Amino acid sequence: MIGGHAAEMLSRHGHEVVLGARKPPRQETPLTRFAVLTGDYATGGFTPHELEPFDAVVFAAGNDIRHIRHDADREEFWRTTQIDGVPNFVRRAKQAGVRRVVQIGSYYHQVMPHLAETNDYVRARKLADDGARALADKDFNVSTLNPPSIVGALPGVPAWRYETLVAWARGERPDIPDFAPAGGTNYMSVRSLSEAIAGALENAEPGKAYLIGDQNLRFNAFFQMIFDAVGSSRRVEERDEEHPLLPDAFIVPGRGNVLAYEPDPQETALLRYTRNDVVRAVREVVATVEVSR
Repeated sequence: MIGGHAAEMLSRHGHEVVLGARKPPRQETPLTRFAVLTGDYATGGFTPHELEPFDAVVFAAGNDIRHIRHDADREEFWRTTQIDGVPNFVRRAKQAGVRRVVQIGSYYHQVMPHLAETNDYVRARKLADDGARALADKDFNVSTLNPPSIVGALPGVPAWRYETLVAWARGERPDIPDFAPAGGTNYMSVRSLSEAIAGALENAEPGKAYLIGDQNLRFNAFFQMIFDAVGSSRRVEERDEEHPLLPDAFIVPGRGNVLAYEPDPQETALLRYTRNDVVRAVREVVATVEVSR
């Protein structure tokens, strides 16, 4: 979803865009107009020879806790998809003569560094970030954007979580009580993230990690935005209980904690991304889901 939106925005900015993916995009999406280079970065795909034609690469393929199977070897999974997989891909881009790489990471290790000591996912993200940026030099500009929870959907691509949230807000899931778990986080629209990607390609400092974001919200306030967007008059309360649509395993800092911060204003201006865009993004996601129903 993030890579697709970034491709669309970069194309509008005048870039010639080629998608890198394990398989071609779905025919129902707007991405079919782009050329596709197929491969799997985690297993050595996208060789230096294949990357030679490109001036810049945006890496938005990092796996997270939603992608790991319950029976997987966690240590091997994170090594392959993050700790070694991301820096090795960036190294192949450098060998190819690519001049700029923007990696999309995650905010946890910049906002709460202590989590990298206790959470294997956060540790993997941190090491992937550090390893990729360590390859930067005067001829090779590598930067990382570390965003928060991203709000967005891509037409034609299943958005199971938002489809369930919209059905719940519409009263079609009476099995789910009207509450959210205690705690909260920062949210950012995919449009704002795509703008930051375009800004980083032009202005990012080599070897720099940028903590980006938009609006701090408690989980019940975010769920309430979805209820409001579908026209529901129901209110979402906060309870210190696990929620079926936001289980404890997905709340990395732990239920009841609030991961809140303000991005640096100078960095926001440098990257030229929009703030206060979450409500609009929620409405757009709800409209996208409802069209697909």
